[in-house]
Amino acid sequence: MSDSERSEVGLETVAPDGRPAAEQPKWRRDFPVDWGEDDYVSRRDLVKFIVLTSGAFTIGQAWLAVKSLMGSPTPAAQSVAIAGTEELAVGGAMTFEYPEGSTPRLLVRTGSDAFVAYDQQCTHLQCPVVPAVADGKLHCPCHNGWFDLETGRPLAGPPRRRLPRVLLEVRDGTVYATGVEDSST
Repeated sequence: MSDSERSEVGLETVAPDGRPAAEQPKWRRDFPVDWGEDDYVSRRDLVKFIVLTSGAFTIGQAWLAVKSLMGSPTPAAQSVAIAGTEELAVGGAMTFEYPEGSTPRLLVRTGSDAFVAYDQQCTHLQCPVVPAVADGKLHCPCHNGWFDLETGRPLAGPPRRRLPRVLLEVRDGTVYATGVEDSST
């Protein structure tokens, strides 16, 4: 409907100050509001909307809480060969995936018969950690976070949770991953 048709029918927009459209500021001409056609929402409708939305959020939060309490089903732990003991020198490290398709893990040889493995992502902001075997630490260079190489516990910097540990077994000159110990335990 054009402005002249609206004027004939009596639907012409009248600004709150009562001045004609030609005398209004540019912003009011660019964004005219038809006060007569404006839909008002009753208090009852507003309260109904707020209660239903709040209820939906509450149900969603309850679902997340129940889901986290029930825990996610974990697949049966299986042994997966990672590397031969001769592949890594003492102080050496390599990345691997366990289980298949997971985030990268880090295997570090700390002694002649000692190996440790952790999730390679820092628990602060998921930056990759780098082994500093001589110092007995793992370093996150993004925010200067440090973890203990033997336990995965945070030593310095912003990380507050320990690294998830990969459980290992050494059999017949081969290092096997047998499970993952969550960082919350």
